[in-house]
This record gives sequence, C-alpha cells and structure tokens, in this order.
Amino acid sequence: MVEGEDAEAADVVGAVVAKSNSIASPEQNTSIAQLPRLGVGLGFRDPYRSDVFRYRSKIDFLELVADHFFEASGPKSDQLDLLQRHFPVIPHGLALSLGSAEGLDETYLCHFATLVEKTEPFWWSDHIAFTRAGGIDIGHLTPLPKTKETLDVLARNIAYAKERIPKPLLLENITETLQYPTAQIDEASFLCEILEQNDCGLLLDVTNLYTNSVNYRFDPLQLLWKLPRDRIVQLHFVGGHWEDGQLIDSHSAATPAEIWQLLEEVVKYAPIKGILLERDEQLPPIEELLSELEQARQILNRHWPSSA
Repeated sequence: MVEGEDAEAADVVGAVVAKSNSIASPEQNTSIAQLPRLGVGLGFRDPYRSDVFRYRSKIDFLELVADHFFEASGPKSDQLDLLQRHFPVIPHGLALSLGSAEGLDETYLCHFATLVEKTEPFWWSDHIAFTRAGGIDIGHLTPLPKTKETLDVLARNIAYAKERIPKPLLLENITETLQYPTAQIDEASFLCEILEQNDCGLLLDVTNLYTNSVNYRFDPLQLLWKLPRDRIVQLHFVGGHWEDGQLIDSHSAATPAEIWQLLEEVVKYAPIKGILLERDEQLPPIEELLSELEQARQILNRHWPSSA
C-alpha cells in the first residue's frame, strides 16, 4: 500500500489523465527508426517521489536508475508499480559493464532483464564503459581504449545483452576521466562503429560531450556532425562544477548556457525522441527542475514540432 505523501500523490494522479495512455504500447524488437517520441523527462530520484505526480502534466516520462529497482519488494515494488502505471519509464543501468573483456555479469543481466520485462519500456540503456575487471567492481564508469579489440569485446557483450533483453538498446557516451595512448580510433569513428555494428541507438549525454570538449580542447560540434543522426534517440543534460582546472560531470548544478547552446545544436541536428534532465546532487526544489524541463521542451518543439 502507498501511505503518507505517496497516497496524496496518488490522489493527484487520479485527477490527471496520464499522458502515457496516448502513447502506443511498446513492442518487442522495435527498430530505432520506429521508436516513439516521449518528449521531455526527468531522472527519477526518491526525494521527488510525490512531486512527480503533483506535476505530472509537466513531465512526459521518467528514467529510472535500473540498479535501484533490482529485486524490488515491499514499498519499493509498490513505488515501481505506481510509477509505471502513470508514466512511460525507461530503465537506465549503471553497471552492465559492456566493455568488460570477461563478459557480462549474469546476475546483473538477469536482474536487468526482469526489470525490463516488468516495466515494458520503449527502450533501455547503459553506458559505453566498463565498471568491472578481473571480477572486481571498480565502482565507477571507466572509459574504454579505442581499439579494434575493444570493438570486438563490445560487439560480443552487446549481442548477448540484446539476446537476453529484446528491446531497443541505447548506449550512452561517458565523461572520459582519462585517455589511452594506445587509441587506434578517434571518438566519433569509435561511436559510429559501435552504433552501426551493433544496431543500437545513442543516448547522447550532452553534458558529457561538452565536458570532454572542454577538458580535452576539441570542438563538440565537429564530433556531433560525424555521428549518425538517425541513431541519436535520447539526450541527457545537467550542470556540473569546476575542480582543479577540470570540468567535472557531477550532476550537481543548473544547466549552464554553454550546455543549453550545445543541446539546441544537437536537437537541430537529430530527430530526438526524448530529452532528460539528470540531476543527482544538491537537489533543488522541483520547480527549478520544471523550469529547465520547459526550456528543453521549447527547444524540442522549435526544431521538431510534436505534430511532425
């Protein structure tokens, strides 16, 4: 049962016609080109569990940190049921570790598959990274060496993940805390090869793209324009902070003007299906996030009107 604030939120929801009812139900093996437009969404965080229902009309979809809902039971299971009844939800993984040479962790993949089966999302996502090596959990998203061997590892792991979870898979670019001197392929070619070889969509994290461009001094637009536009499905955006002369992707601040400008260029370039604000630290009142969602919605509608 839902109690306290969640009960109040449920009452609010009862007075609102869920937008998700107007979106066709997701099908197995939908192609990237056939994915529906979800609009502008928010990364669900527990402090906002009542607010998302109170402001349901301003939030088109929610992205769930998949790891937080593995083996959900009791109140957590009730929360998941409530969310998926009233929003399109997208499970987003943190530790699938698609770049692990030893393959995927079977337990983690099983939990992910169960969650996807339960929530029936239009797509699911994880990162182009590794979080595990030699059986040890590293604890953070680690960039991959851009080599032919890495592409082979990714292809093997992605194929297995897609076999176990037959829904469209989006892959997210990460902030690169280091770059390998052994790189054989530039970033744009690396991303293009992964997406095309494995028939995946791209969850383009605009903040990560901007952060890397600042820290490694390159033009993010030159990289963007080399990417296959029809494979850019969803965007992430948020603000970070500076530390010791480096821009840090901390998800801790309002989105700065530079990232808004880059986001607009991305939306102008590609037929985006969903834009998501991913705030994790120093969480402000929900109204501040809703203001950013509205700004993102205006950008999306300016370049891709909903009637198109």
